[in-house]
Amino acid sequence: MAITDIRKLFLSHQRELHIYLTRLLRDTDTAMDLTQETFVRISEHIGQGKANDVIHARSYLYRVAHNLAIDYVRAQKRNPISGTDDKNLELIANNAPSPEQVVGEQSELDFVERALGELPEKTRNIFILVRVDGLTYRQTAEKLKISDSSVQKHVARAIAHIMRRMRDNQS
Repeated sequence: MAITDIRKLFLSHQRELHIYLTRLLRDTDTAMDLTQETFVRISEHIGQGKANDVIHARSYLYRVAHNLAIDYVRAQKRNPISGTDDKNLELIANNAPSPEQVVGEQSELDFVERALGELPEKTRNIFILVRVDGLTYRQTAEKLKISDSSVQKHVARAIAHIMRRMRDNQS
């Protein structure tokens, strides 16, 4: 039997093909998508003038659906995140700060920046190199051509000043 009427084929086999794919994939939505894709592929096959190449339309229909299911499963193994449904995504914790936290942290940063502005320039620059830019005490010392202990003292002075200003601000 040649495939000639895609509408007739769809009406007579769509439901059973969907059930087959649902059992195979254990996902009714994906099974519905692949059922429709099966008929699209067969329609393209007919459009290429190959309708008479198929001897058993039902067998061909199942073979196309089965191959699409295999391709889908392989794609999921290569890209597992795309297979995550929305229900699972809701379970992932949202670690983004709330608007209140953002505002609070911004005002803390502004406060620290003002406190840093009160420090001598050398102490402020050393603190920024170590605590903001992430340089080690040794790297900072080499860059500024001073001793490691001098860097440590400037950083300690800056931290003590910022902490003192924070205590004064909270009182």
